[in-house]
This record gives sequence, structure tokens and C-alpha cells, in this order.
Amino acid sequence: MAKATEISLTLEDRNGLERTVNSSRSEVRDAFRAKIVLLSAEGKSTAAIASKLGTSPQTVSLWRVRFAREGIAGLRDRPGRGRKRTYTADKVEAIVQATLTSKPEASSRWSTRQMAKAMGVSHTTVHRIWKAHGLKPQLVR
Repeated sequence: MAKATEISLTLEDRNGLERTVNSSRSEVRDAFRAKIVLLSAEGKSTAAIASKLGTSPQTVSLWRVRFAREGIAGLRDRPGRGRKRTYTADKVEAIVQATLTSKPEASSRWSTRQMAKAMGVSHTTVHRIWKAHGLKPQLVR
């Protein structure tokens, strides 16, 4: 078994981590990560920390190593997490503008399928965009 990464804290780091843990305004994930680091600095084993906090040893090891490499900044989420947007903001704006300012040929209002065909996207995408922007072209104003 590999030896756990040693954590030593400066007074400033310790105070910052304790503030994060004790603050009611801290995000839960930030407080959780700060607890891992504080317990690591006390010399607790990875397994003991994982057991105490109800998480896996791999999670404890991840945050221990990130803190050792990057300090408190390493405990923050990295950018670029999650699924990337399929359509750009310009495409969404074009769909919204077309919905508000134009009418399809041979019809008095847009349907999701007509708009999707005109804009080159799926009808479910048009539906999501309309819903997000509160657009209801089927209702006459």
C-alpha cells in the first residue's frame, strides 16, 4: 500500500480551512474537502478519514494530493467540468429572434418541427429553448 501524502499546514492555511468548515455560507463540497485536509494534517490515515466522513479512500487521497500540490486553490473545482453545450449562444439567440420576429410560409405560427427544420436543429432543442425563454408561439397575443 502506498504511503499517504504528508500534509503540513501553515497557520494561514489552517485558519482558512477552519473558516470554510465552520461557515454557514460555505458550499458543502468545499467544507468537505477542507475537513479532509484538516484531518490529514492531524496525521489521520486515509482509511480513518474516509470512514469518519463516509467517503472512499480514493476521494480522500485525491484531495490530499491536490492540496499538497496546489494548496487551498487545489480544493476548488476545475473549469470545464460537465457536458459541453451543443449549440452556441448565437444559435439560441437566432432561434429566439426568428420565433419572435418571423412567421413560417403557409402558416400563422411556428411549430417546433418547422422551426427545427428552418434552423437545422432538432425539435426537442427548439422546445427546450422556447421553454427556457418562456416563448409560447401557439398562443395568440
